[in-house]
Parts: sequence; structure tokens; C-alpha cells
Amino acid sequence: MKKPRASSFALFAGLTLTFALGLVPALTMAQVTRSIVGDWSGTLDPGAQPKKRIVVHIAAALDGTLSGTIDYPDQDTSGIQITGITYKKSILHFESTPSLTVYDGTMSTDKSTITGTIKQAGASLDLVLKRTP
Repeated sequence: MKKPRASSFALFAGLTLTFALGLVPALTMAQVTRSIVGDWSGTLDPGAQPKKRIVVHIAAALDGTLSGTIDYPDQDTSGIQITGITYKKSILHFESTPSLTVYDGTMSTDKSTITGTIKQAGASLDLVLKRTP
């Protein structure tokens, strides 16, 4: 009789450990993803042209997959789809095929700003994105 109890306990312990180890990466991914999720705004300064505001909206699916859109409030343009986005080790990269936009930036240690460069149709501009409430 003791053998079935021992093997049941071993099975239970093994399943519990397997579940816990599978959950840890998911929780870690959720914490990393959560730091980038939200609304970010900045101002593009193309020099001779008027400055234009940009707002980047970043969301995460349950599996940690990121998605987003870009708004240009000064041009009454919103909802431009981000077609590719990654965030790893404080580095944000996103691309938007419809607007020919590529952005690469680094998150500050306090997670309040992302400093980087945006490229649009061949032009490259510095862009600091600040978390908006």
C-alpha cells in the first residue's frame, strides 16, 4: 500500500514542478512586456518643416506578442499599423510598412523614456518617446 502513495506523491511533485517551471518564463515575459506596453509620445523635428507630434500605442496579447499603432495628431492621422515590433533587453524596434517607418530606441532605466532614431522614407531623425499617462 505504501508504494502507490509514494508513486502518487512523486507524480504530483513532478507535475507541480513542471507546471511551476513552465509558469516562470511566462511571468518573466509578462513583466518585460508590461514595461513597454502603453502610450508613448514625442515630437519629430525635421528642420525646415514644422515639428510634428507622434504618438505610439503599444499593446500585448496574452502570449506576450506585441502590436501597435502610430498617430500623427498634427496631421490628423491615426491608427497607422505597426507591422513588426520587438522589445528585448531595453531595446525597442518597430516597423510600419504603410508609413515606411522604422524606429530603434533604448528604454531608460526608470522606464519613462525611449531614446532613439526614427527613419521615414529615407530621412533619419532623433526621437525621444515619453510614456504618457
